Amino acid sequence: MKKTLLAFALISLACGAAQADTLKKIKDSGKVVMGVRDSSSPLSFTLGSGQYAGYHVELCQRVIADIGKQLGVAPTVDYTSVTAQNRIPLVQNGTVDIECGSTTNNQARQEQVAFAVTTYITEVRMAVNAKSGIDSIAQLNNRTVVTTTGTTSVQHLRRHQRAENVKFGEIFGKDHADSFLILESGRAHAFVMDDNILAGAIANARNPSDFKIVGEVLSVEPIAIMFRKDDPAFKKAVDDSIRAMMRNGELAKLYAKWFTQPIPPKNVNVNLPMGESLKAAFAKPNDNPMEAYASK
Repeated sequence: MKKTLLAFALISLACGAAQADTLKKIKDSGKVVMGVRDSSSPLSFTLGSGQYAGYHVELCQRVIADIGKQLGVAPTVDYTSVTAQNRIPLVQNGTVDIECGSTTNNQARQEQVAFAVTTYITEVRMAVNAKSGIDSIAQLNNRTVVTTTGTTSVQHLRRHQRAENVKFGEIFGKDHADSFLILESGRAHAFVMDDNILAGAIANARNPSDFKIVGEVLSVEPIAIMFRKDDPAFKKAVDDSIRAMMRNGELAKLYAKWFTQPIPPKNVNVNLPMGESLKAAFAKPNDNPMEAYASK
């Protein structure tokens, strides 16, 4: 029995070691599997027909190209749509090599996966109908809030000091597009989520002027590219590529392209200039978790 358990442990370790060598996997297969989101505009979203775009998608495409040059290969990219619920398991089990969506880097997730240096910092707020009269958390009392399954936004709302005596109902959309549709159809009074996702959803709404982002900041969260834990060589390769783009100004240009200029599919501008927190993260790259921003 002991020999069987030892053999199983050795096999598991061997499989884990092989799985974690992402650079070798890319060199041997000539392929990278990129995890992407269908409706996390402007970070990561679908254009249909298996095509994806966005700030983090293009960033990862550039990172993969840089890694390919170092390895002497020109890897192809296979896009795999992930959700808030399955993104971490798919990275952990090796189905996805690099996840390029809208994932918050926090301490709990760092126990399961690894993150590149921060490439976006979001503020969690809420989108409402412009005619609703809602401008603050207190006005959510006896109303209904929607957020996306597998995200932490409503947890932040519950913990916020100003929500202490506020009673609200909850609805969970299957993805960000579904959550916004629930708001748009009037089934919820507020959609609580990252400000970039809210801005992207509003910009692509049938009538963007019908909605606005309001309320207190519930959380400040660093968003980063995610990959398997315990693969320091791959993390270094990804971080080195991103740091180089930060130094030479290419990442700032990429940010401007996706956040301050018209973008597909409707050629609209989400109009979110780079904030001071992200400028500081570009000047001093780091992979600090969300908890490091708690007092800011």
